[in-house]
Amino acid sequence: MAPHLTKTLHIRPARPDDLEAVAALRWQWVQETDEAPPVTPRDAFVRHFVAWSQENASSHHCLVMVRGDVVIGMACLAVTRRVPSPRALERASGDVQCVYVVPHEREGGLGGRLIDAVLELAREQGLERVNA
Repeated sequence: MAPHLTKTLHIRPARPDDLEAVAALRWQWVQETDEAPPVTPRDAFVRHFVAWSQENASSHHCLVMVRGDVVIGMACLAVTRRVPSPRALERASGDVQCVYVVPHEREGGLGGRLIDAVLELAREQGLERVNA
């Protein structure tokens, strides 16, 4: 068994001190999947991402997958308030966003575990529907 696989793996809400690592994962994802290079320098992106995440924490909930003490994956739930209905005055729906696992940890179903965790978070928040 690979040494990194013996470390404890868990999923939890991202903490403020995780946000730089989450930003780095987002950067890595774009590097892997987009043909065009990023137009924003990496350091500027990380700073902006951290500030944006803090400003939008009430509507965008990020979960991280951590092996040992290293963030190896992420998934976000964006919550949008919906128009009131006579049946429910407070309504909301969600979008699963930014599901990513580092390349050397793929093929083990970890992305699916992140999606399951985000969907559980959506159920806990009573969201009417979730787009994945």
